[in-house]
Amino acid sequence: MSFELSSEQQQIIQTAKKVAERHGPDYWYEKEENHEFPQEFFDTMGEVGFFGLGVPEEYGGSGAGLTDLIIAFEAMSSGGGGLAPVAACLLGPIFGCSAVLKLGTVEQKRKYLPDLISGKIRTCLGLTEPNAGSDTLNISTFARKEGDEYVISGQKVFISLYAESQKMLLVTRTTKRDEAPKKAFGISLFFVDVPNEAIQYTPIPKHACNYFKTYELGIEDLRVPQECLLGDEGMGWYQVLEVLNPERIYGAVGAVGLGRLAIRTAVEYANQREVFGKSIGTNQGIQFPLASAYAKLECAWLMCLKAAALYDRGGSIKEVGDATSMAKYAAVEAGVEAVHNAMLTLGGYGFAKEYHIERWWREIQLVRLAPVTQHLALSYIGEFILGMPKSY
Repeated sequence: MSFELSSEQQQIIQTAKKVAERHGPDYWYEKEENHEFPQEFFDTMGEVGFFGLGVPEEYGGSGAGLTDLIIAFEAMSSGGGGLAPVAACLLGPIFGCSAVLKLGTVEQKRKYLPDLISGKIRTCLGLTEPNAGSDTLNISTFARKEGDEYVISGQKVFISLYAESQKMLLVTRTTKRDEAPKKAFGISLFFVDVPNEAIQYTPIPKHACNYFKTYELGIEDLRVPQECLLGDEGMGWYQVLEVLNPERIYGAVGAVGLGRLAIRTAVEYANQREVFGKSIGTNQGIQFPLASAYAKLECAWLMCLKAAALYDRGGSIKEVGDATSMAKYAAVEAGVEAVHNAMLTLGGYGFAKEYHIERWWREIQLVRLAPVTQHLALSYIGEFILGMPKSY
């Protein structure tokens, strides 16, 4: 087992650090304050080719994998972007490229991947519903077949960047739950054009990450051609896991990157800030909390790399899911601890917007809840890894 980075990976990190310098804390502060979409950042991603890292060369990508993707986006996150670069990655490489690459036909791959790689097409995920958050099998948005079309109606909520996207990976039922031979059957995925007049959308005011807006959707008689079906009809639950596992890995990566950034900021401040004639960094009450969080972040990062490596090797959904759940739980716990102790280190300045910590503290709360809650990650670990009784 080697922990050395290849020369290509080292080059990816150097490029990512340059991107982070170009789109650093002040850039994201401005976007957050103005509730403004970071178009410049997305343009840069297209320029440097990061959206295509996990796509084979035959479709215009670099032929790398998820491991190289998380290395790149963690470097941008810890380099100054906080949670934002990792959240942005979901709109291209994960909801778009990964879904089409894993589930699409050759024709769909040729049609969509080049524009997904360039950033011309952004993709949101239409999954969560008012009565079906983590309980995905309980979704009720329904697609009925009419000739060569599907007619879709239902509701979705917490759909990030719907209005700023060009495509939506829409998760529906094509067989009602009480009519399906097995509760996991009857779910189908559609890759649909958005915005669409059949979809009404309302922004949801929220706590953080206001550079990415989030919406509630009302879908009424949305007509889509049969070629919008992604993967096999009725098998969408098993297929959407090909998207959800990478999404959860990215939640973990975002927590690690944000935690590293917060600790570095706190260390720089602690080494310069003098109280009672010496820097506060000499005090163990400052050192120990930061050192403890840092050690936990580094351990969580190894678990992120393991989860990505299993995914790249074609590991089973269970193998990848096991590693993903542990990575997500460990990374978020460490990230929350890191940002919290960074805020305490800066004292009053940690509460001031100009020092960015208060914004990072708001951002880290998101990955406590999404893409899966910490409690459900623990439930998964208890049942599927430790062999305890089902708890949900």
